[in-house]
Amino acid sequence: MKARIHFENYIQIVLGILSAGMGIKGFLLSSSFIDGGVTGISMLLAKIIGMPVSILIFAINIPFIVLGYRQLGGSFALKSSLAIAGLSLCLVFINFPDVTHDKLLTAVFGGVFLGAGVGLAIRGGAVLDGTEIAALLLSKKMELLKVSDIILLFNIVIFSTALFFLGVESALYSILTYFSASKMIEFIINGIERYTSITVVSSKGEAIRAAISARGRGVTVYEGKSGYGKDGHINDPRDIVFTVATRLEIPAIKQEILTIDPSAFIVQQSIDDTTGGLVKRKRHHS
Repeated sequence: MKARIHFENYIQIVLGILSAGMGIKGFLLSSSFIDGGVTGISMLLAKIIGMPVSILIFAINIPFIVLGYRQLGGSFALKSSLAIAGLSLCLVFINFPDVTHDKLLTAVFGGVFLGAGVGLAIRGGAVLDGTEIAALLLSKKMELLKVSDIILLFNIVIFSTALFFLGVESALYSILTYFSASKMIEFIINGIERYTSITVVSSKGEAIRAAISARGRGVTVYEGKSGYGKDGHINDPRDIVFTVATRLEIPAIKQEILTIDPSAFIVQQSIDDTTGGLVKRKRHHS
């Protein structure tokens, strides 16, 4: 079960790398359009200083992965590092066709392929762009700002700079690329917000609670009774475990729950924001 989940995650990451590579090299680079985030910074710097975008994507992203290591775990950091390195190698060694010179099609479909790649990587438990990690870490220090607010401010700076170096038309098309990529990410992740809640009904609730708590996540446990489930037991006691985590942590948490109890019933819901608890601040044990 665990091996199959790992295999599926890495397949999604590889597909994400290929899709993002197609978006960047097959559409955006030839038209001097950029995306938001670290990828956008890398593409903009490539145009300004002439350094290969593959090197810049790797070099600029890695510090964010290192900074996020303690918050998001070693497995996430390793997967993301490999994914970003894979994207850089993909841009160097794979010859993607220059699909179209139509500016509108380039902006829209470049964003679609890039967004699909980022979304698939997130579903596989990794990232191809360190922007969200940076925003997540900054939001812990500036709690008046949500992650989405920080990302917005970050991208305003990027596109304002693009306006100066690339011109008005390229900057406007780049904003269209960003919106296209953002919507595609939402589609792939099925409603991607900052936080996601998980409700777990299982006969092994205590073990699941302990595993989630060990990750520094707050857990609420309800006492319940089963109705008529696939095990056939009626009114059998069940622990109902509830937790909230960032979307980058969800794949690993679900994988751990299913490792403990493959028959666990899991309900996942996207939420906009939370206040208090251990979502914004992890508990550190001395």
